[in-house]
Amino acid sequence: MNTLAAPQRTASVRARVPVTLDRAAGRTAQLVTFHDLPDALEHLACVLPYAPQTVPLVRLHSECMTGDVFGSARCDCGPQLDEALAAMAEQGGVLLYLRQEGRGIGLFNKLDTYVLQDQDIDTFRANRIIGRGEDERDYRAAAAMLRALGLTRIRLLTNNPDKVAQLRDLGIQVDAVVPTGVHLTEHNARYLAAKAGSGHTLTLQRETTA
Repeated sequence: MNTLAAPQRTASVRARVPVTLDRAAGRTAQLVTFHDLPDALEHLACVLPYAPQTVPLVRLHSECMTGDVFGSARCDCGPQLDEALAAMAEQGGVLLYLRQEGRGIGLFNKLDTYVLQDQDIDTFRANRIIGRGEDERDYRAAAAMLRALGLTRIRLLTNNPDKVAQLRDLGIQVDAVVPTGVHLTEHNARYLAAKAGSGHTLTLQRETTA
């Protein structure tokens, strides 16, 4: 009996996916998988076509199931994902979806910290209380993914200077840092204040929406 062979994953597999969500304006993206990454996790690249010979816009987006999938208002992850895909729908680019939930501490640990945050403890201190680091993410896998895609020069969409510093240390040339919007609401104000206090380049003004 004939059987279908699985794709050979020597470097990466590209699957054309019609992204029909409003966030990507119905553009067709390529979802790219990788193997032999430094952390052995199943990270994914979403590539929207960009003009040749240009320095593409890149977003490193750490997985946030609560915000990206379920629309949690406790953070700004979902709106940042929407913003990045909308920008790339216009000009093309690469979104690396990194499986580093909760700044690298995992989904269940992140939900444990939510209980502490409800006791007026900020997100970084809550991580420390449960015995984890404030931010355990590293971007070696991201740098490897970019190289696999043939990218060593990028424009990085971020407000996080640590992403810029780590990528540069890993040999990725960041030509420009493009700031993300400040998606401030009454529900995530304390969270964003903690991010600003940790060094993120955020200006928190009275943009709060209900």
